[in-house]
Amino acid sequence: MRDKLLIGCDIGTSGTKTVAMDVGGNILAHASCSYGIITLKNQWAEQWPDVWLNAALKTITEVAAQVTPECIAGICISALYGGTGVLCNDKMQPVRPTIIWMDRRAEEESKWISNQIGKNVIFDVSKNGIDSYYGYTKLLWVQQNEPDLWKKIRMILPIHSYIVYKLTGKLSVDYCSAGNVGGIYDYEKHGWSDLMLGKLNIGADILPKQFFTPSDIVGGLNAEFSKQMGLLEGIPVCAGTVDCIAAMLSTAAVKEGDNAAILGTSLNWGFIHSRMPSNPNLISMPYCIEPTRLSYTYGGASTAGALPRWFLNNFLQNESADTYSQIEKEIIDQGIPAGSDGLIVLPYFMGERTPIWDVNASGMILGLSLRHTKAHIFKAILESTAYSLKHIIDTMTEGVDVERIVLVGGGAKSDLWKSIFADVTGLPVYSPQKAIEAPLGDAFLAGIGTGLLKDFCEIKNWIGFNAPVEPNIGNYEKYQRYFEVYKDLYPKLKNDMRALKELSLSY
Repeated sequence: MRDKLLIGCDIGTSGTKTVAMDVGGNILAHASCSYGIITLKNQWAEQWPDVWLNAALKTITEVAAQVTPECIAGICISALYGGTGVLCNDKMQPVRPTIIWMDRRAEEESKWISNQIGKNVIFDVSKNGIDSYYGYTKLLWVQQNEPDLWKKIRMILPIHSYIVYKLTGKLSVDYCSAGNVGGIYDYEKHGWSDLMLGKLNIGADILPKQFFTPSDIVGGLNAEFSKQMGLLEGIPVCAGTVDCIAAMLSTAAVKEGDNAAILGTSLNWGFIHSRMPSNPNLISMPYCIEPTRLSYTYGGASTAGALPRWFLNNFLQNESADTYSQIEKEIIDQGIPAGSDGLIVLPYFMGERTPIWDVNASGMILGLSLRHTKAHIFKAILESTAYSLKHIIDTMTEGVDVERIVLVGGGAKSDLWKSIFADVTGLPVYSPQKAIEAPLGDAFLAGIGTGLLKDFCEIKNWIGFNAPVEPNIGNYEKYQRYFEVYKDLYPKLKNDMRALKELSLSY
């Protein structure tokens, strides 16, 4: 059994990563590729599904070439939250680009749902709220604004389920991704809601009928793609799931109360529980372990993780590991203190989700003076993501005792960033030694699905944690005062943010 290998593939917002691992949790091969998103208008974000399909095929092929393909025992794929999902015609070809989670165009549709159906009705059914983040509001936008395309739709699949269909010819949807669509998912019955489908005029026949746990085997790798990727035909392919679930599993979150912060393009912090979700301002979905019993509830900051990349690309014209290291060195060499000498950034660069839920919210840098350098601004950006995390945790943790933060994603690679998270929250920050996040979770799910791994608790043997970064008490006390200013800014500027957006759209 030790020579059996498991492939985990995660299709993210800006790139795809794939790994091959043995059953002991050792990484034997990895590959990645990058791509962008289509932004035709302000606050629009979409991508053609075959960009993701080609990225998955490319990286799996590269990984397979680095190991013995005959040893590969299973494949599991996760993907970004696809919003609308892949909208397929009768030939299972996409009729338009997928409108992804980041897109905020469905504001009028969200207002219509709120007025005509009601927030309480939506929450009673789906245990989620009404917002243009959710897939069901985006589907309504397509229905209302592209009726000719809507008529061509014969199947709607999450992104990873579309890839699984291409690889196996089998239709599937996992409970986690279905729940993340919101609105049209009945959280108590764990299936599509006939009531909501009727109210939103979405036919049940264009949604996959069979629900799976993410680790369930959907089918075997077909001849076309096994030949293309250099793999054996018939390799089991799991149902897979949304990327935040796979990333959460990669932190060894296997029981109630486990929590973690996942820092990718966005920042999500959430925890595992068995109670019925009760807060419409948070996002809930079934978890990959016992999905009809356990839930993952989280708050998300839409662009917090993307801001350092945005700054480096737009103001230093270079986003690379060397550039990150150089500007962090400048921060340290200049002795820039907690609070960046009086700077606060609001990280609302594509509206915001938790806790303000405002599509009109916008980013801001407050406190600039001629003495501030690019290093000051960059540190203030890092601090803004930590303020955002603290804001989410404070909103969510009434009655929940949080003793530490487990941080995975890009931020977990930076000692400076981790120290800022620790200082702002006042909590020790732990990060996994294997910084591959969702692909590791995917590979583990493949191990469970194939029976090579017997218990979800075995993932603890796969993951070691670095020594925690402890908070500096002096910095924590200083950041508490900055955080109060941070929280106070949005309510004061909310109307101005809306006015600026309306002005930008009026020309």
